[in-house]
Amino acid sequence: MTKVLVTGATGYIGSRLIPRLLRDGHHVRAAVTNPDKARSKWWADEVELVRMDVLDAATVEAAVEGMDAVYYLIHALKGEDFTTTDRESAENMAWAVAAAGVDVLVYLSGLVPDVPEAELSEHITSRLEVERILTGATAGIRVLTLRAAIVTGSGSTSFEVVRQISERMPVQAVPDWMDSRVQPIAVVDVVEALAGALSVTSESRSYDVGGPERMPYTQLLDRYARAAGLTRPQVTVPGLPSDVVAVLAGAITDVPGSTVPALVESLHHDMVCHD
Repeated sequence: MTKVLVTGATGYIGSRLIPRLLRDGHHVRAAVTNPDKARSKWWADEVELVRMDVLDAATVEAAVEGMDAVYYLIHALKGEDFTTTDRESAENMAWAVAAAGVDVLVYLSGLVPDVPEAELSEHITSRLEVERILTGATAGIRVLTLRAAIVTGSGSTSFEVVRQISERMPVQAVPDWMDSRVQPIAVVDVVEALAGALSVTSESRSYDVGGPERMPYTQLLDRYARAAGLTRPQVTVPGLPSDVVAVLAGAITDVPGSTVPALVESLHHDMVCHD
């Protein structure tokens, strides 16, 4: 029986991963910021609940102690300075994992476009920095990074943006530069990949994970609209700046305002699997 720590346990991915790990017979320790709130989860009585603030090194160290494996499912994104929060969080986790002698750490990250790093969005740059911190500061511990683009399923931040834009814009005004491709992946497949990572024997490395189809973002919007039984004609608008797109998308959706600009930046590049 593997002792597994799941961080971000009540989040979109973590709350779905925990039942999968329990089904595999693992002992699961769920790290949460508010244990009282977490007790409303149906699986709460089947796991070991611990309070952890990823910016508080002492609580991170206590949460990691005695674990064989750790799932790092934390990403700030919200807030004006999410890159600093991401960096400090990763440093705390890397130090704790190294000190505890954990066997493997699994990190869910974002796909990295095949472009010079200087052209990467702040969102992806931060994800890549976290990956490097976790890998570089944990000598002797295997770090497996799964990189995914849009995760499809109700509640996923990226997917909710697609859903709400499709439902709330009778006519979709799309910028002429939004012809980059994306390779979505279903949340059930992400969970399977994460669970399967525990049986991988390779050294530290990253894996790109995606569904079977690659498509332009405009086609993804159209695909959702048709699946939802909606008629949503698209009108291409030339020269529409990305910051304007971010403001409009933020006004239309319920996603926190600081989150949308970070996601919109990534629309300029193909978000598809390389390996």
